[in-house]
Amino acid sequence: MKLRKIETFTNEFVGFVRVTDEDGRQGWGQVSTYNSDITCTVLHRQVAPWMLGADISDLDDALDLVAEREHKYPGSYLRRAMAGVDTAIWDLRGKLAGKPVAELLGGSAGKVRAYASSMKRDITPADEADRLKMLRDRDGFTAFKVRAGAEVGRNQDEWTGRTEEIIPTIARALEGADLLIDGNSCYSPDRAIEVGRMLEANGFCHFEEPCPYWELEQTKQVTDALDIDVTGGEQDCDLPTWRRMIDMRAVDIVQPDILYLGGIARTLRVCKMAEAAGLPVTPHCANLSLVTLFTMHLLRAIPNAGKYLEFSIEGADYYPWQEGLFVNSPYSIEDGHATVTDAPGWGVEIAPEWLEKAVYRLSEA
Repeated sequence: MKLRKIETFTNEFVGFVRVTDEDGRQGWGQVSTYNSDITCTVLHRQVAPWMLGADISDLDDALDLVAEREHKYPGSYLRRAMAGVDTAIWDLRGKLAGKPVAELLGGSAGKVRAYASSMKRDITPADEADRLKMLRDRDGFTAFKVRAGAEVGRNQDEWTGRTEEIIPTIARALEGADLLIDGNSCYSPDRAIEVGRMLEANGFCHFEEPCPYWELEQTKQVTDALDIDVTGGEQDCDLPTWRRMIDMRAVDIVQPDILYLGGIARTLRVCKMAEAAGLPVTPHCANLSLVTLFTMHLLRAIPNAGKYLEFSIEGADYYPWQEGLFVNSPYSIEDGHATVTDAPGWGVEIAPEWLEKAVYRLSEA
């Protein structure tokens, strides 16, 4: 199989990708959210030249070739751009086979348990508890994630005492649920261990990215000191870094983001590394663009899938740009579960009205 065209439709926040093969068949994917207009420029300038007209039947090899040809640019933007082409190719493959991507990956359509993921720090612990209880009662969620500290906060809280308040408040409000918390690279190891002890005492089960994510040795100190699962990896897009992280057991659970990492094919490599090390995979997917759908398919297929899917609970007040993306949203929660349908490919249609307003660009063989 060879690609004849790569098209992008983008605004600042979201960039959809459409690939067309030599026989005119098409598939849809997405680059990572945020600065997607910049990412799509990278795609046309640094990814498309190596993917168009090349044999993509071995997608791992094709993506490695892009990375090798662009070896002076080893960072996130190139991988975010690669992900747009990768995910569109998986959609194309699914449509040609008449199967959902989950089935192409060795899994099946079906349900995925979800956790309700809060993105907010500017919310009081009492208000956070109230809205999570509402989601528990309305949608059947049995797992929830909140935020601690300040994002990359140098040990500072969003406001003084918020962490010490939110941990017991959520524990009391959601007794019996699985409780997760995200530090977003806030803490030094000593402070992270101190917070971790509070989490353990209040029944939390998942402590995400406690230390600056690039300081793997700091995260490992926390992992080694605590009984609670310490998790991380969402920001990492370099496969050798993933090997190092897993080999040194820096975390208990790995959390690749499909679109930060470079797509499904590269994420599968991380999943296999983790499987060999006996580690579960609970990917990062923090908004309701296509990344959560991609993750649903992945979790239905890999043998070391974690306990649940991250499912953002934030709507138009927090993510106004995720409104109106699809003809029919692929996202609904019933009894705490999302559902992968048996529709071919990703099983989703991008809204024509959204595409008409987007910036369009074409690269052609």
